[in-house]
Amino acid sequence: MERIYKIVLDSIIEGIIIVDKEARVLYVNKNAQKLLNLPSDIIGKKVDEVVKNTRLHIVVQTGIPEIDQVQHTENAVIITSRIPIKDENGKIIGAVAVFRDITSIRKLAEEITNLKEIEAQLKAIIDSTNDAISVADENGIVRLVNKAYTKITGYSPEEVIGKPATVDIAEGESIHMLIAKLRQPIYNARLKVGPAKKEVIVNATPLFVKGKFKGSVAVVHDVSEILKLTNELEEVKRLIRHMRAQYTFDDIIGDSKLIQIAKEQAKKVAQTPATVLLRGESGTGKELFAHAIHNASPRRNKPFVSVNCAAIPESILESELFGYEEGSFTGALHGGKKGLVEEADGGTLFLDEVGKLPLSLQPKLLRFIETKEYVPVGGRNVKKVDVRIIAATNMELEKMVRNGDFLPDLYFRLNVFPIYLPSLKDRKEDIPKLAIHIVKKLNQQYGRMVEGISPAVIKYIVSKDWPGNVRELENFLGRVMINMGPEERYIELKHLPEDSGLRVEKKDEEFTDIGEKSLK
Repeated sequence: MERIYKIVLDSIIEGIIIVDKEARVLYVNKNAQKLLNLPSDIIGKKVDEVVKNTRLHIVVQTGIPEIDQVQHTENAVIITSRIPIKDENGKIIGAVAVFRDITSIRKLAEEITNLKEIEAQLKAIIDSTNDAISVADENGIVRLVNKAYTKITGYSPEEVIGKPATVDIAEGESIHMLIAKLRQPIYNARLKVGPAKKEVIVNATPLFVKGKFKGSVAVVHDVSEILKLTNELEEVKRLIRHMRAQYTFDDIIGDSKLIQIAKEQAKKVAQTPATVLLRGESGTGKELFAHAIHNASPRRNKPFVSVNCAAIPESILESELFGYEEGSFTGALHGGKKGLVEEADGGTLFLDEVGKLPLSLQPKLLRFIETKEYVPVGGRNVKKVDVRIIAATNMELEKMVRNGDFLPDLYFRLNVFPIYLPSLKDRKEDIPKLAIHIVKKLNQQYGRMVEGISPAVIKYIVSKDWPGNVRELENFLGRVMINMGPEERYIELKHLPEDSGLRVEKKDEEFTDIGEKSLK
């Protein structure tokens, strides 16, 4: 029997190494010797002395499996799974390493149809993969599934083994049944499986033993998470703006005392590398100030990177900020990806809505602000960049610190130079000038030629508190201009939205004129 096992294992195209509880080599098949360039006299020797970069001895010690580990050899990159071997009492008696690929799984599946004595070994090996695997016989009856299959489809082995291969299909045709008819491989078939109708891609191949069709093996890849991640990344691309700052202090409209104080503070701090915390209600112009500070600083010709901390999913925010190394997670780009802090090197990183930053990520941001050093996700090497931080929030950070929702040290690092931006209700004298500026801007966006605003409309918009501040005022005036006819040149009460309660049909006699000079 031992001779048969050796013949069988040597015929498998995957590399296999087995060690005992002392981590001494018990068995090495031919493909393992070839793949790792091993000498023939390693039986009985300590595995860590004869196999480079092995961790089999560690698996023997810890009993913890190591699944799908990337390992670089002199001639190839291999995927290794290391699994402890236990007796019937659960005691570790050794470990096995399997160097796998999809071809090797197919070969093992071919052997299982005729070599029942190695079924337990095959089951342990295919259970180590994250891809769902199912094996059917020549009649399309499911004979074997692995753990990943049950996770993806939602069916237990008992619910599918011994039943037709159509049992797990929610939408589409059973690939096993199709191969039973065609006797040819099928690649990249799109299906939906299980009660949850998960989207999957299936690659399947027929199994022939001595030229006779014996069934098929299918590898099922769950693409639902990849599609979800792709959608999230597309949303991130929309939310993250990597640009040169567009606005200057000249774009900040207003002559009130409060806005002038904020502008003077911003102009002074712009000449320094100090961290700035812009505070104010939603819509008060925090991003506008961030642009202006950058453009007035010595970094004006360097990158300005803006990111909304509340808009990016927590699961990918760290990798977006600090980047990641290749292979850090499923869906990671080949070669890794630079983070936003590296994109902003030499320039400014604007952290909008910093109060929404997840607590789990705050220590890493704190260390970065303190040292300008960080380690990408999945990486080991420390990177150092020169970045100026401007943060913004409409939240009461002091209360968040007291409640344990925001790190005190991070608060102090961000609050080096706070600038408080006034709300519109505290600078009503700026509203007429702001309204005229907004109308000129909307003229360009909407293709209109509005020339003036009636005093009654000015009086109305000055009387409102505008809890959404400039953003709300701009939205309001946008609706007003949409209500106007293309030929109309002056905003009157009759153009106000119906919910304002002030719509009238009488035309006002006097107007606040934008003026030909202003339009130019």
